[in-house]
Amino acid sequence: MQSGSNTIRFSDRKVASPAFAELYAQGMALVEETAAYLDGEGRKQAKGLSRAAATLYAAESMRLTTRLMQIASWLLLQRAFVNGEMTREQVASEKSKIRLDATTAHADLTIWQDLPEHFKDLVQRSLRLQTRVQRMDADLSSNPLEADAVDGGDNPVNAQINLLKTAFGDR
Repeated sequence: MQSGSNTIRFSDRKVASPAFAELYAQGMALVEETAAYLDGEGRKQAKGLSRAAATLYAAESMRLTTRLMQIASWLLLQRAFVNGEMTREQVASEKSKIRLDATTAHADLTIWQDLPEHFKDLVQRSLRLQTRVQRMDADLSSNPLEADAVDGGDNPVNAQINLLKTAFGDR
């Protein structure tokens, strides 16, 4: 979980944190719940929809499953890294195939109201989960302090320390 030097990779620690474990558990539980719903109750409920609502349901079901599969893939990659099954570089390479920006139909559409409540709830929960994963992914992908420590970039703290050294002739 450390790079080649003594630099601590905070992003690596974040993926090994209880917050990630909770996100992973919630994500996988939502995948399972959605699959069970779509194969069972959702299938029955879809048969009773109007033609227009059934079309929206079918399209949104595909978006929902795609979104959840992308999220699950991301979560599994991060877990593989934490478990030492993949390197950070392997994860980055595989992550490039994952899209975390899947969209959904607008809930303000009149026909949206005709969709089953449980289905709409699953869609909204998947969107909230996607937002959380996107935030964590952004945190993991861009850690400026870590990058500065590794490649000697302009670290604001080091800049201030250097100014103090210059001011007090401690160079």
